[in-house]
Amino acid sequence: MTEEFIEKENKAIAQEYKELLRISYQTLSDSDKKMIRKAFDVAVDAHKDQRRKSGEAYIFHPIAVAKIVASQIGLGATSIAAALMHDVVEDTDVTVEDIERMFNPKVAQLVEGLTKIAQVKKDMNISMQAENFRKMLLTLNDDVRVILIKIADRLHNMQTMDSMAEYKQVKIASETLYIYAPLAHRLGLYNIKNELEDLGLKYTEPTVYKDIVSKIKETKEQQDAYIAEISGILKNALDLEGIDYIIKGRPKSVYSIRRKMKAQNVSFDEVYDKFALRIVYKSDPHDEKFLAWKIYSIVTDHYRPSPSRLRDWISSPKSTGYEALHITVMGPKGRWVEIQVRSERMDEIAEKGYAAHYKYKQGGGNEESGLDVWLNLLKEALENSETNAVDFVEDFKMNLYAKEIFIFTPKGEIKSLPKGATSLDFAFSIHSEIGIRTRGTRVNGRLVPLNHELKSGDQVEIITSPHQKPTTHWLEYVTTSRAKNKIRNTLNENTKKIAEEGKELLTRKLRHLKITLNETVVNELVNFFKLKTSLDLFYRVGIGAIENQQLKDYAAQKSNTFINFFKNRIKRTDKPIPDEDLHRQVLTQNFDMLVFGPEHDKLDYKLSTCCNPIPGDEVFGFVTINEGIKVHKKDCPNAITLQSNYAYRIMSAKWIDSTQQEFKAILNITGMDTLGLTNQITKVISNNMHVNIQSISLNGEAGIFNGQIAVIVQNNTILKKLMENIRKIDGVDKVTRVYH
Repeated sequence: MTEEFIEKENKAIAQEYKELLRISYQTLSDSDKKMIRKAFDVAVDAHKDQRRKSGEAYIFHPIAVAKIVASQIGLGATSIAAALMHDVVEDTDVTVEDIERMFNPKVAQLVEGLTKIAQVKKDMNISMQAENFRKMLLTLNDDVRVILIKIADRLHNMQTMDSMAEYKQVKIASETLYIYAPLAHRLGLYNIKNELEDLGLKYTEPTVYKDIVSKIKETKEQQDAYIAEISGILKNALDLEGIDYIIKGRPKSVYSIRRKMKAQNVSFDEVYDKFALRIVYKSDPHDEKFLAWKIYSIVTDHYRPSPSRLRDWISSPKSTGYEALHITVMGPKGRWVEIQVRSERMDEIAEKGYAAHYKYKQGGGNEESGLDVWLNLLKEALENSETNAVDFVEDFKMNLYAKEIFIFTPKGEIKSLPKGATSLDFAFSIHSEIGIRTRGTRVNGRLVPLNHELKSGDQVEIITSPHQKPTTHWLEYVTTSRAKNKIRNTLNENTKKIAEEGKELLTRKLRHLKITLNETVVNELVNFFKLKTSLDLFYRVGIGAIENQQLKDYAAQKSNTFINFFKNRIKRTDKPIPDEDLHRQVLTQNFDMLVFGPEHDKLDYKLSTCCNPIPGDEVFGFVTINEGIKVHKKDCPNAITLQSNYAYRIMSAKWIDSTQQEFKAILNITGMDTLGLTNQITKVISNNMHVNIQSISLNGEAGIFNGQIAVIVQNNTILKKLMENIRKIDGVDKVTRVYH
């Protein structure tokens, strides 16, 4: 490189630095500017010998990221300094301690968080993108600005990917669509989200992207004329009312047009709302809502609105803090047009998301903002989640992309939930203890099932009982990750309680067989029943899945010969467990059935030959084009490739123990009608271990009764015991099971 080239490059770097200070969204004090200058100097020095794949000096990248952080996201001096140094610790000899000494703990904390994310991405032992995603979100516990700077870093990388190899472009782009675009969306960074999606499409489906871009250019003149026609009429009407405003014509993103084409199965020409008009008006906070509806009235005086497509996010803002009126009207030539009405404050929050949200929040009320609530829920999900990473991400994305509905409490307070949420989801959204104790729900005064899907405007009342406990079926009744996590945690606690009861029961049963329960016996029983842990053994005894005869078989085998005993010891796979710690073991299952997705669907599948998974392995499903679902181990050599390039075709999967599933059984009961018979039957069922009544119907006539009871049981052993106990009730003649 010549001196002339280096001098020219240095001038360009200095120019970029000046631009960074000029475009900052926040007002920078002299001390802010000094800190940014110092961070810039550290970054320039640290990266002086580095160049990007394109050949330009590496320092252009951190400056570009800092510019996005400063103007598009709108963060302050601390974040700008961290953005300038975001690659310093990872790529050079500078340490986090050095940064803390030169700057302050907050800047060091942000740089350290960004370094952790970079290290997670390079850890080859982590084979699933989903696990990377969860680990990245864990940095939210430190400071959400880490994620915001990382989104800016990803945006600039996506903008400058042309010099990369094609396979890398596809991998990074698919990861962007899978992780970063949803995060930008959820943090209210709509412009960045749109750009990330468009760039993601550019590299994952280049032909489709180029085709849509060229068609947008071809129709631009026509679209501009159409926008000008509508804008002209609205301007005259708004000017007459003395409203201070600007009108912007905004084309829809390439990605959203592509999504509409796919969802509606139409061509580019058949997608009508390829652009939106935005009316941004000046207003003091007191008149914001009044002026929004005044503008709505003016717009609908000239263009007929579609009532079903009115979106009022001013009365009920989105959980990201987004506020606006969206009106869809019938414009000239019979075409639907979306018109967005926002105040300058609302527009700023929509453009800058997190930063503007907090700027306007200062000095406001004590009520938690939607973003704060979301961040707290996300932290809770990260801390409590016991699901595998793929399930976690699927839950996250489902709750993220779902449209919001607004539900009222009996006192008239409003709660936001994702579309598709049930009355049981609502109970958990109020408080986890209320959710766990939910016995029933009323919607608009009417008693409804726990899985009743709610609609915007519903008023929901939760009926609780101190004796109520969740069942595994509750996981099918909810859609939000918060509710699912709480139910899973409670079910695990119940399992441990049942196991403790089972241990006591097993001790008594073995005593009758002249066997003392100790560490050796427990390990022999675990092997004898082909289980994995002591807790699994105790749980099965607790629910009645292990019968007395099976224990007698074990005792007979144990006393048979020393050789059998010795063989039993050799077969043992678990390390000896101290007796006093037995109840602390975590339940793992005797896996014999593979299920898919959050609903545990039983689907046809093939085991892949590249990693040969066996029952009990941690696995995921991959939807192939010609061979249906192929099941791979999570540490399969092909896992990274499949996840990065075909994330949308991944299905969560796991092996389960079919003996621990719950089943419905219907019993016919006949006998002599006696006073209080129904109470006696329900009492016997309630006292039976782990049996729930789903429905009961008893009819009496002339002293004879017959009836039908539907119960939920965990296995046939429990059902047989239940039938025996019902037969013992005075007056009961026959108890038979109905087979359909």
